[in-house]
Amino acid sequence: MSAEIGIIGGTGVYDVKLLKNTKEIRMRTPYGSPSDSITLGDLKGRRVAFLPRHGKKHTIRPTDVNSRANIFALKKLGVQWTLAPATVGSLREEFKPGDVVFVDQFIDRTTRREQSFYTKKQVCHISVADPFCPELRQVLIEAAKAVGISTHNTGTYVCIEGPRFSTKAESKMHKMWGADVVGMTLVPECVLAREAEICYAAIATVTDYDVWKDKPVCVEDIVKIVKGNVEKVKKIIVEAIPRIPKERRCECKTALKSALV
Repeated sequence: MSAEIGIIGGTGVYDVKLLKNTKEIRMRTPYGSPSDSITLGDLKGRRVAFLPRHGKKHTIRPTDVNSRANIFALKKLGVQWTLAPATVGSLREEFKPGDVVFVDQFIDRTTRREQSFYTKKQVCHISVADPFCPELRQVLIEAAKAVGISTHNTGTYVCIEGPRFSTKAESKMHKMWGADVVGMTLVPECVLAREAEICYAAIATVTDYDVWKDKPVCVEDIVKIVKGNVEKVKKIIVEAIPRIPKERRCECKTALKSALV
């Protein structure tokens, strides 16, 4: 049982019908259980492992997502590339609800999450100067263009603890810092992927304008936008999977080379 490509499904992205010849497995890791069972299957000639970040019924809060177990499980299955759909709020007028953003930077405002596998006998100073794999991001950019979906090809993601949304003051501060979108899940997920030497890129989909725009965030409105965004994500993933190279040329595969003390 193995896979070369992982998909960590975010809000609304729980459908594994894209995969053929599926097998559902449960895994245990030294860090506990992953968010849910993992579905292995074939997509466009590639072996894929699908894991719902918040559980199949969306019962896990952002703070409580066991990212260490999730990433460890994918690594154990042999995953080298991971695509990570995630919903975000917009901090810029030009980043509209329904838009797709391939973020390339993050600002971390979480406070309660373990961000490393190395917490006992070794210290790992992993480099996340460029936290999302540039090679995999380019694959996604080209895939979106091929299926006619316009995107923002760069963007800074600010990760908040959640599950509450931001205050107006916080939202305006995030704008002042230069962030483009706000979410609750990509950190420490992308950091742990780098420690595991897995290439990782996010497909961020905008569901709403954050409260800097003087309109309270409403879950009901977000759900409506999410449905449309999910179809875009699926199209991008289906187009991207066969474009992912068999051999990695990026530095993600050797990220630990100079990181361990």
